Amino acid sequence: MNISLSSVSLNLAEFQLQTQNLSMSSIFGNSALDAQGNDSWASIFSLLVSNGAQFGQSSPDPLSLFTQSSNVSQGGSMQGVFAAGRNMALFNPESAYRMMTVINNRDVLYKAQFSELSQMESYVSHMQAASRSLGDIGLSTGNDSIKSMLQDFVAQYNNWIQRFAPDIQQGGLLADTQAATASRFELEQNVNNRFFGIRDGLHGMGDIGITIDSHTRLASLDAAKLDSVLAANKQGAVDTVQEFSANFSKSASLLNSDGNFILKQLDNLNRAIHYIADNKDSLQKEFGTGDQARPAGQIAQALAAYNQACGV
Repeated sequence: MNISLSSVSLNLAEFQLQTQNLSMSSIFGNSALDAQGNDSWASIFSLLVSNGAQFGQSSPDPLSLFTQSSNVSQGGSMQGVFAAGRNMALFNPESAYRMMTVINNRDVLYKAQFSELSQMESYVSHMQAASRSLGDIGLSTGNDSIKSMLQDFVAQYNNWIQRFAPDIQQGGLLADTQAATASRFELEQNVNNRFFGIRDGLHGMGDIGITIDSHTRLASLDAAKLDSVLAANKQGAVDTVQEFSANFSKSASLLNSDGNFILKQLDNLNRAIHYIADNKDSLQKEFGTGDQARPAGQIAQALAAYNQACGV
């Protein structure tokens, strides 16, 4: 891994959240290993110093949502090097202090992401239940009831899209989290799938009136189109809805299954959070306290939800 201290986040390698290994070597690369091949924070710090570590460049990731980056935003300035919280026994106490500032911010960010992704897990489960209920539609179901059930599904789908749109958009809390972006993509693809009902001469939910706006990503139901296909080919419409119901429900279930997108990412985040918690005291003793994280916006709201859930 190419470590550059001119890149303030270093990304901290995102704690390699997409992998199953949270050792220091996976975060900072093999350069973080000591002579015996063991993880070493001292080796990491030496690496930062030897590379001329200068935290301070802007980052497009969710850390940019912090309104106060404090010393991290000061670039290479040594102003305040004798301020409280630095370990003056170090060769470069200011760089170490800045590194701890990044870790403090990451600690808050991961908790916020864990909270939001947990909410997404719950919403995906609700969407699974909503799609499964469409499987109860049959030839004996009245047209008005079919329309009402499809309208209810569209409303729940849009609720899920709107709830997480700010998180997934560029710069959002979950923008670079594959579990979140893949979840939206997968469920949207089900709605757009044109193979449902093909044996009955139909081409997906679009032929019975349900489409997704390419800009807003919101679903809508064309009631007139639904009425028309129910009058002309009710069997085909019912078959299409039942096929859609089964596939959408299966996709939602897979997204929330063990070892798959959402639960895997939640597990990685949880282990990263606990790793920081278990090592924070010793890190601060060695490298200084770093600036306290000052979250705002999405991060502040999600962090509050995380702390409330954990009884903090």
